[in-house]
This record gives sequence, structure tokens and C-alpha cells, in this order.
Amino acid sequence: MTFNNTTAVKKIVDLKKRIKIIQGGTSAGKTIAILLILIDIAQTHNNLLISVVSESMPHLKRGAIRDFLNIMEGHKYFDDNKWNKTDYTYNFETGTKIEFFSADIPGKVRGPRRDILFINECNNVNYETYTQLEIRTKDTIYLDYNPVAEFWALTEVKLKDNADFLTITYKDNESLDKNIVESIEARKGNKQWWLVYGLGQLGEVEGKIYNDWAIVDEIPHEARLSRRGLDFGYSIDPSVMIDIYEYNGGFILDETIYQKGLSNKAIADTIHNLPEPHTMVIADSSEPKSIDEIHDYGINIVGAIKGQGSVNKGIQMVQSLRISLTKRSTKTIKAYRNFLWATNKDGEIMNIPDDSIHEWSNPMDAIRYGLGDYKKKSQGSIWIPNNTL
Repeated sequence: MTFNNTTAVKKIVDLKKRIKIIQGGTSAGKTIAILLILIDIAQTHNNLLISVVSESMPHLKRGAIRDFLNIMEGHKYFDDNKWNKTDYTYNFETGTKIEFFSADIPGKVRGPRRDILFINECNNVNYETYTQLEIRTKDTIYLDYNPVAEFWALTEVKLKDNADFLTITYKDNESLDKNIVESIEARKGNKQWWLVYGLGQLGEVEGKIYNDWAIVDEIPHEARLSRRGLDFGYSIDPSVMIDIYEYNGGFILDETIYQKGLSNKAIADTIHNLPEPHTMVIADSSEPKSIDEIHDYGINIVGAIKGQGSVNKGIQMVQSLRISLTKRSTKTIKAYRNFLWATNKDGEIMNIPDDSIHEWSNPMDAIRYGLGDYKKKSQGSIWIPNNTL
């Protein structure tokens, strides 16, 4: 894999002020471009400390850290002896170090000073955390994000004299596969989505289906695993499975499978290796052969019973519940933040979910299947044997 000096890289390099705010749409190459610049700095400048930060360690591992390692290996820069897998630091021959840590670790946020800071998807980090990081940074700060709504980078930081602002889009990323470009441009009809993710312009993603879900560090010991929800995928879409825990009158959701190319045997093997492997799995009933095969591998699995209006009924039921997500469920967190009602050609919100972006709809479908047979009672709650959604 190679990583080229795209237009996005050139535009970011041209920013001259201390704080560099990079706003952009989907696949604009923001993170890759900034990491390429940071690696170049680390290879040509002595004894600097560069910090790369995002909202959680799982988010970093599946995002910026993976991108960093891919770039280093793709350019044949990587030396395993210089990569500390415990502290997530890389020490270059120049004496410069790039470190990766999450914004939810107070000791790191309020720790030693650094020379350069990069906050990846900074809209998911609060302003107080940014302030603590900013005052401990001697030189340059990079901030990137998708402009789904106005937040502190626009209302506070952009107004400062020492801040540069740049908007880039997928057209600034010449490394994109043409299929991704076609997929992005196929969504021009969704005006609000296109404004934010296509054109990289500030919007307010209206029609968000779910709100007020909490992000928790881990699953409490007292939580009880009740169900697993499974949405099938293979080559184009991932298979997604969500573990559903009952806790303190609400539910904690934990992403346990999110992967393309999994056979039914591989899904069954994964479940067998999870805690409490005999927990009921509620799966997408549109694939009965897959359900039967997974059942034959010894998994306690049934299909969700669907019918007219079942999708909206399921969404309404999930909306009525108190939901939390584990912070390691990074793909599901992103899907939750971007799962919207569809809009018509005039941009008016319709009463059906927008399933054109399966990256968002797959985890939400798995959640709906898993929670579908939960019924509230005036005294407590009960799980009905067969899923009705």
C-alpha cells in the first residue's frame, strides 16, 4: 500500500499559523495527510515530542494508530524495534517521538508538554480537554473533523488570530479508489448528507434517529448478558454482532463482531469463544440458510420475525430504552452518531431510516434484532421467546 502526496497534503502543508483546523467530508484523507506530515517532521527534526490524541484508545487503535503503522510499513520506514506496543510510541532515528494516547486519560491530558499536537476527530473531544492539551503544546496544533454540527473549534478556536482554517473534500484525495468516489457521489440526492460528507461544509445532521446514548468505559460486573443481535454481511458489508447486557434498568451494548468475509463457521467459532456462548442470538431472518447452518454448529440462534412496519416499530422500541455503548465499540459508536432518517429530493425528512450507508445501518439493525423481543411490564421486564421485529 502506498500513500501519495495528495492535494489534501499540499493544502495542509501550506497552512502557516500555530493552530491548523482541517474541516472535511468523508474520504478527504484528512487523517492520512496529517500523519504523513507528522512522519516527515519526525524524520527531519531532532528531539521533538509529537502527540496524536482522540476520544478513546479503541478509537485510536482502529483509526490513527492503524493508519500510522500502514503508512510506515507502506513506505518501508517501519522498524519494529522502534515501536513500543505497550506505550504506543514510535522513536525515530532523529530522537523525535510520536506518541498516541486517548483524551479520556486525565493523567495524559494534564501530563508533560509536547511540541506538536494532533487531535483526530476533535469534535468528539470536549473543549476543556482541548484547552488542557493546547496549553501544554509548545508549537503546532492540528485539528480535524467532519462538520456535522457547530462546536468549539468553530465557535472558539477558529476566531483566534493564530488559527488557520481549511476545508477539503474527497476531490482533494487523489488516492481514492474510483468505487469509493462513485459511492460518495451516488448520495448527492441526500442534501444534508451531501453538504456535510460530500462538500465538507458545516451542517446540522438533522433527522438523527437515536439520541442521548452514553459511552461507558467497560461492562460492570453486575451487568447480565441477555441477548446477542446479529446482522449478516460478507464481501461488501461486514457481519455485525452486538452483545446486549441488562444493567440498572437500562442496556449496555458491546460490539463483539464487525468484520467482512466471515463465513458462517467463522461466526459460530467466534461465538463459541465468547463468554456465555449459549446466549440467545437474534439474527436477520432474511438469511434462513445462514441461521440454520450456524445453529447446526451448536449456536443458540433464531431469526427475527419481520413484517409490515416492523422496522419503525423496532426503532420506536429502542428509542424508548436507556442505552449505553462500550467505548471499544468504535464502529457502532460512529453508526449511532450517523444513523439518520432518510430525506426526499427536497431534503425533507421521511419516516424511514436511511439505509443507503450500510456502515451506519448494519450495527443499528443488529441492535434492533437483539432488543426486539424485549417487552416492558409495569412491574419489571420480560424477554419474549420469539423476536417480533
